[in-house]
Amino acid sequence: MDIQSYLGRKKQIVDKALDSLVLPAKTFPSSVFEAMRYSLFAGGKRVRPILAIAAAEAIGARTAGLLPIAGSLELIHTYSLIHDDLPAMDDDDFRRGRPTCHRAYGEAIAILAGDGLLNRAFEVLSDPGRLKSVTPTRLIAIIKEISTASGVFGMVGGQVVDMESEGKDIDVATLEYIHTHKTGALIRASVRVGALYAKAGKRQLRALTRYGELVGLAFQIADDILDITGKQEVIGKDVGSDIRKGKKTFPGLYGLEESRRRAVEVVDGAILALNGFDKKADPLRELAKYIVNRVN
Repeated sequence: MDIQSYLGRKKQIVDKALDSLVLPAKTFPSSVFEAMRYSLFAGGKRVRPILAIAAAEAIGARTAGLLPIAGSLELIHTYSLIHDDLPAMDDDDFRRGRPTCHRAYGEAIAILAGDGLLNRAFEVLSDPGRLKSVTPTRLIAIIKEISTASGVFGMVGGQVVDMESEGKDIDVATLEYIHTHKTGALIRASVRVGALYAKAGKRQLRALTRYGELVGLAFQIADDILDITGKQEVIGKDVGSDIRKGKKTFPGLYGLEESRRRAVEVVDGAILALNGFDKKADPLRELAKYIVNRVN
């Protein structure tokens, strides 16, 4: 299959859904809505919502009713990027080829824009009018999955350990904790949410969970490599920032070539986890390869 064509089609669908989830920039108070939409529509790849859709498709589900949930994953991801870029955290000037939210709107509005996106996600997830095809029991399971992945046992915890590890010697277990929580937790949750929406059986859910864990780790290893080898005009953010900030990365511990080998090994494991699925899971297989081979 042509993964680029698949990603393009799904991105259009997700972007249309996102436009309906966040009020127009002119809505009062306009400064925060403008900042929210500025970051949300800055050109992201929509990997997380597309993973959710692809996971549901792998089980044979129709996914129109999944779009509010998939869109919520992107709202949370964008919030995390806004906060990650703040001076108190990574202090980045560019994101997706544009000035970061706090550079464009000021630090206070950027913080509130991130807060707005996070809370909007849970407004959407708890709106039964938008999610008529999801039973209350499944919806609670989905909300728990996403909230756990976004909190102290997921992204927040990973970010804390990442910041506290700057300039220090850390072991492989700590590095993998950072990667599997700061980045991997929401990717894993995205896959599991698609599976839960599609009423996956226990065996299917276990397999997709394993796939999500490995794809999340591969995504961050690829990011670590791109921070060294990428071009700013392509990846849309400063190159070499991890080294300047003393962050520990896979290339920092293993070197570039071993990191590349490890990324391929992890992706191979993710694809292997899908052995029990038919060709409907091909988008997931190709997404895994895309994640490790991407240039931005």
